[in-house]
Amino acid sequence: MRLLVIEDDRSIADFVAAGLRQEGHAVDLADNGVDGLEFARTQPYDAAIVDVMLPRLDGLSLVAALRRAGVKTPVLFLSARHTVDDRVKGLQTGGDDYLTKPFAFPELLARVQALTRRGQLSIESSELTVADLRLDRLTRRVERAGTPIELRPREFTLLEYLMRHPGKVLSKAMIVSHVWEYSFDTGTNAVDVLVYRLRDKIDKAFEHKLLHTVRGVGYVLKGE
Repeated sequence: MRLLVIEDDRSIADFVAAGLRQEGHAVDLADNGVDGLEFARTQPYDAAIVDVMLPRLDGLSLVAALRRAGVKTPVLFLSARHTVDDRVKGLQTGGDDYLTKPFAFPELLARVQALTRRGQLSIESSELTVADLRLDRLTRRVERAGTPIELRPREFTLLEYLMRHPGKVLSKAMIVSHVWEYSFDTGTNAVDVLVYRLRDKIDKAFEHKLLHTVRGVGYVLKGE
């Protein structure tokens, strides 16, 4: 998943971003409401984590502006305010969930996963299938022809992206924008290395190959 964290407390922002990246997600950071609004309006995100008290533009106003612009990205508010009225106001403004500080990272992660499931599973199944390759986004299980395949978090993210677009050639830039953060250096060979590792796990032991390279363009997952 690609996630946006809008938080002006650098220690909290770094803590959240590090945990999310360790789970294999791409994370963009903004430390004020104006920049955060620009990110959220111009880039596709699976979810946004937004602090309520932000410089330049507060979190409630930011989310209200997003909803007026038709941006439906799920939003988890973070706030040191604990009252019921504060939580209600956040949800009425357009937020989808509200987590008070201090918080434990596993709870934040679970809430983000719940938000993205709520948005995605309403229109598509949790299971993706291409030929005999199956991926379950809820249990994070992957198998091919009934054989379990163990993937690292970023490998899983890439495979999910490919399987959501079967038969479509995905460029390196598209893969970077989905699997890594906004500031990632596209000049490295990290995409090639990640694809090589994934191909080794899902194709090497099978006669029929699914993951193909389109020279000069990108990569495609094809079942036929």
